[in-house]
Amino acid sequence: MAIEQGPPTADNPWPVALLGAKLRDWIDRLGTAWVEGEITQWNVAGGNVYGKLKDVEVDATVSFSIWSSVRSRVPADLGQGARVVAAVKPNYWVKGGSLTMQVVEMKHVGLGDLLERLERLRRTLAEEGLFDPARKKRLPFLPHRIGLITGKDSDAEKDVKRNAQLRWPQVEFRTVHTAVQGERAVGEVTAAIIELDADPEVDVIIVARGGGDFQNLLGFSDEGLVRTAAAATTPIVSAIGHEADRPILDEVADLRASTPTDAAKRVVPDVAEELANVRQARARLGLRLSHTLSVEADRIAALRSRPALASTAWLVDTRAEEVARDLSRARELLDRRLERSHSEVGHLTGRLRALSPRDTLRRGYAIVQRTDGGVVRGTDDLDGATPVHVTLGAGTATGTLEPEGPGPDGSGA
Repeated sequence: MAIEQGPPTADNPWPVALLGAKLRDWIDRLGTAWVEGEITQWNVAGGNVYGKLKDVEVDATVSFSIWSSVRSRVPADLGQGARVVAAVKPNYWVKGGSLTMQVVEMKHVGLGDLLERLERLRRTLAEEGLFDPARKKRLPFLPHRIGLITGKDSDAEKDVKRNAQLRWPQVEFRTVHTAVQGERAVGEVTAAIIELDADPEVDVIIVARGGGDFQNLLGFSDEGLVRTAAAATTPIVSAIGHEADRPILDEVADLRASTPTDAAKRVVPDVAEELANVRQARARLGLRLSHTLSVEADRIAALRSRPALASTAWLVDTRAEEVARDLSRARELLDRRLERSHSEVGHLTGRLRALSPRDTLRRGYAIVQRTDGGVVRGTDDLDGATPVHVTLGAGTATGTLEPEGPGPDGSGA
């Protein structure tokens, strides 16, 4: 049956075969193109390879096939996780309606290109201070719970847990299984770091993988993963286990371990070793204390052997003599003071007596008072015959006085 190739319309549509043929012809004209990406799937069937190639920067994937005739010309170590450049020819299969990239040639990306990209990223992160030793956090002396990021049922997981529990049987783990290579590795490891960092019971995080070739470890140099690790508040240990080409995660992590086994030994203290250290410290402390006590005992003995402390009688006798001397001097001073005070009292008594009115009266003077108590000092104090009361040196008398004339000083009496 002839296929109508006029413009398709609702009344005159193209058959599916015609559309498929046109797509195949148009795609065939694209020819061969060189592309770069990461192999995320690699399946061998009947000598042919069927896989997927993912862009290294954005989320874009294409399928590819390598026929057995071409496979013999590609490197034998190619596989999932490898970064490659490939010459591909688009091929549209009309019968199945699928588009695949038929690989004509495939090889590893030049190490020079990869290393240049990693070196640029490494310089950028170093300039930002993410490699600065001052920002690295100290690991806890004895972590209660360890966060472990590793592949499921991997040797790395077994090594970390076995060696950690041999050193400290009470240690606990919270394990998050992730892909450790391929297209899922970066996203899953990044999410696991965020998850464990948010767990307040996790004291330290170990990212473990049992080594691998340079291509398979590229995910651990991903900028997003590295920045997530740098921003974590929980200490992170990188145990990727690749000595020749260290991923950037090793530089950003708070501690780099050469292997998963080394990570367990660096994170968890050895209980036997720590107990031995305690015993040694206790023994050193006991020796130092015994030495100090011995030195002080000898010093006290030397002090007690001195003449001043050998016999205490001299001290009592000396103090007794000093007390007796002080008492004698005190009595002498007291007697002098009493004698002087007695003399002063006698002198003051004589003066007081000399000034006393009673002594004046004893010398022949008298005090004349009217009956109202007023003292008669002159005739002006008398009003004719005035009754008076007379105080003498010895006794009193009463009588009447009359003024006669002025006295010796001109006053009447």
